[in-house]
Amino acid sequence: MDLNKLLQEKEQLLQKLSDPEFLSNSGNFENASRRLKELDDQIFLLKELNKIDKKIEEAQEILATATDNELLKLAEEEITKNEENKQKLLQKLAAQDKENNSQKIKGVILEIRPGTGGEEAALFAYDLLRMYEKYAQKNHWSTKIININTTNLGGLKEGTLEIDSADAYTNLKFEGGVHRVQRIPETEKSGRVHTSTATVAVLPQMESITIELKPEDIEETFYRSSGPGGQNVQKVETAVRLYHKPTGLIISCQSERYQKQNREKALEILKNQLWQIEQEKQLNQITKERRDQIGRAERAEKIRTYNFPQDRITDHRLKKSWHNINHILEGNLEEIIEEFKKEYPQS
Repeated sequence: MDLNKLLQEKEQLLQKLSDPEFLSNSGNFENASRRLKELDDQIFLLKELNKIDKKIEEAQEILATATDNELLKLAEEEITKNEENKQKLLQKLAAQDKENNSQKIKGVILEIRPGTGGEEAALFAYDLLRMYEKYAQKNHWSTKIININTTNLGGLKEGTLEIDSADAYTNLKFEGGVHRVQRIPETEKSGRVHTSTATVAVLPQMESITIELKPEDIEETFYRSSGPGGQNVQKVETAVRLYHKPTGLIISCQSERYQKQNREKALEILKNQLWQIEQEKQLNQITKERRDQIGRAERAEKIRTYNFPQDRITDHRLKKSWHNINHILEGNLEEIIEEFKKEYPQS
């Protein structure tokens, strides 16, 4: 580990942190601040090591030139003590370096889409998006709608929610799959119960992803951000859609004010998904993971059923049920999530 290189990196980070354009992206500030703390810790340890090496060198010079027995004994003790201190610092430095270089989950991406059931499925998909957003807010986790596309009646065609907390993935990783709803739609005049589905994909977001993206592999499309009902809310094309040709991954982002910021966020999400593909050593792992979670969104495929006439939610993996659906849809998922933690404590 080179002290001069670390000092140079620190100086570059401090310059970035004084750049308003760099700071306009909150993610840049958080990542740079985190890295700055890591650098300060490493720089401190390396400076302490340099001090110890200097003390050892001075004591060795005394051993080589002194003739007084008392002075020689003190020099030997000084060398022994500082060698022990040096080993402790080297162990700390190695542990810190290992921790800094390990991949950490910093948050989670939820992708929600309607399945079978037309407009009712879209409305249910929007209910799920709102439920997860409220659950995150209750836990004081930072949330951001990365992409949303709604129907004229307020349903969800597709939505991507980013939650910036490592605890979010721990708590929500079991939410991936097909969610089924049984209820009477507001437009149903005969009072008949309809069955519809929506899909949820849960993808972890990692810190410090190093993935090389080739410009020729990415097709970029820019468009105007949309609001409720699908109408455009921007007069300029600030939203970004990335198509990664080798894998077929499509990432859309319209959460930021400027096109450049949306592009950076979309690239970050793409890198996270490509990292997972690389880790699994299968080119289509993310697509497969999403497909495993989502299935074909048929009515018979489900992980959980929301039965409104009986006011009951049933998780088919746990084989357990809860009542008061509206309360749970307001983001009160604690009971369900705690049951998963008990059932799968090591997951």
